[in-house]
Amino acid sequence: MKIVLAITGASGAIYGIRTLEELKKAGCEVYLIISKNAKKIIKHETSYELKDLISAADKYFEEDEISAEMASGSFRYDGAAIVPCSLKTMGAIASGYADNLITRMSMCSLKEGRKIVIVPRETPLDLISLENMVKVKKSGAVILPAMPAFYHRPESVDDIVNHVVGKILDQLGVEHELFKRWEG
Repeated sequence: MKIVLAITGASGAIYGIRTLEELKKAGCEVYLIISKNAKKIIKHETSYELKDLISAADKYFEEDEISAEMASGSFRYDGAAIVPCSLKTMGAIASGYADNLITRMSMCSLKEGRKIVIVPRETPLDLISLENMVKVKKSGAVILPAMPAFYHRPESVDDIVNHVVGKILDQLGVEHELFKRWEG
C-alpha cells in the first residue's frame, strides 16, 4: 500500500510518529510530509530526531514543495492521513485553501474520492472548529479525533497512543495488533 502521511503542528506528534512506524512495520510505502510547526512540536514533545523520521519514510517532502507528486489528483495512492491535524490545517482544508503541500494533497484526496483520515488533537473544541470538521466530513474525509479508549485496559501511555494509531490503521485498511479488540 502507498500511504501519504502528514504530521502537522498540533500537540500529539507521537501519534504521527507511531503511525509512521506502524505503516512501515506493515510494509507500506510511506510518503511523509512534516510541517514547520510539527518539527518544533516533535522536538518539544519527544526524543525522536527529525532525521530518523525522515529516513524511515520512503519519500519525504517539505510542506512548501507544492510541485510534489501528491499535489496532483493524477498521483495515485491508497490513502492519506494527517496525524495529528492542527485546527489551522483543518480550517484551511474546510475552506478549500490549499496553500501548502499538506492542504493541497488533502484537497486532491477529497476531489478524487480517496480515503483521507484526519486526526484532530485539540480540546475543548470551539464552534468554528466543529463546523470545519463537519465540512471536511461532508466532503468525504474520516474525522478521527485522538480520543483515548479504555475497554482494552491500557496500562501505559503507549497503550493509549497505540489504540488511536490502531484506529487510524483500521481506517486505512492496514492490518495491526496494536490493541485487543472489544469482546462483548
